Amino acid sequence: MNGIRAAIRKGFFEWLKDADPDVVLLQETKAKPEQVDLSQAEQLGYKSYFCSAEKPGYSGVAILSKTEPDKIVKGCGIEDYDREGRVLRADFGELSIISAYFPSGSSGDQRQEFKMKFLDDFTGFINELKDLRPKLVIGGDYNICHRPIDIHNPVSNKKSSGFLPEEREWVTEFLDAGFIDSFREVNGDITDQYSWWTYRFNARKKNLGWRIDYNMVSQPLRESIVKAKILSDVYHSDHCPVSLELQLNE
Repeated sequence: MNGIRAAIRKGFFEWLKDADPDVVLLQETKAKPEQVDLSQAEQLGYKSYFCSAEKPGYSGVAILSKTEPDKIVKGCGIEDYDREGRVLRADFGELSIISAYFPSGSSGDQRQEFKMKFLDDFTGFINELKDLRPKLVIGGDYNICHRPIDIHNPVSNKKSSGFLPEEREWVTEFLDAGFIDSFREVNGDITDQYSWWTYRFNARKKNLGWRIDYNMVSQPLRESIVKAKILSDVYHSDHCPVSLELQLNE
């Protein structure tokens, strides 16, 4: 979401009521919890948990859940990222769900270097975590298109942040290390399916998009995946929601 307050003005709570998900992961909330009126979410049965950036109006992640988590963990233990509010974890029994907002490198070389360091450090963080919590869902804005079919024009964007070879290779290595791209697992190599569109050039109407939002699932949950969709008809920001349905054995 490109700011939770903006999304609320564009009908987020109405969508939440109709869609009725068990858990919602939000990224780029751009707000601290005291700045957001969540009474409508509470009326729908959701409890809310935020990990906000120190910088006002910047970054931030949140989780809305109908079931109260056993545990909430803010951050990944690395100050450079935690001050930007990029990782929030909720534990439900054996299942852990993470809302993650990966840095963008589009503003210049310095932030691109920051992004690449984040990717390395995030790998280390997750490798340690999955030893303790093997059943992981990591949902959020990864700010990376993995394959040419995940971006509307792979040729012209081959040097663009978000589709650089080293970023794409990181996704490949992350998957090889024990994760599943749930959308591809369910839908195969379907094309023209995107989760983000620039506000410029009438891009969304023309479907000139990027698939940069993922629900990554650890291997122990492979058999639990039922559905994975991109909800491109939902307009609350320049991103749209991506959904995942799991059937968990009690």
